[in-house]
Amino acid sequence: MKNPAILNLDTRKALLFALTAERLSAFYEHGQWMTDAQGASLAALWLSRSKVQLALAERRVFSSVSDDLARELAGSLSREAGLYTAHEMMEALDPNHQSGLALDLLDECERRLRERELADE
Repeated sequence: MKNPAILNLDTRKALLFALTAERLSAFYEHGQWMTDAQGASLAALWLSRSKVQLALAERRVFSSVSDDLARELAGSLSREAGLYTAHEMMEALDPNHQSGLALDLLDECERRLRERELADE
């Protein structure tokens, strides 16, 4: 019997943050952007670790929002600052890593979720 966990605001912020971190990191590592389909697949993988599911259409929305944020970050930062930001975001995926930058970006993720009306369960 499946009992999927509720996708609360904290989980939604963490998902958007993780997708953005992965996109930004992949961009700086490989010089190209992930597709929305790749982002949606990554979202499913990330959520499955927590035994949470989200419909493909919703995963695609998260993928698109993370793409917008990652591209805005890359476009507004020097290469060096972008590399640092991507590294800091990837490190912050470990809950034991504390980062002021990551906390600011989590706030930005929440703002974008609310803006797109994705914050509610």
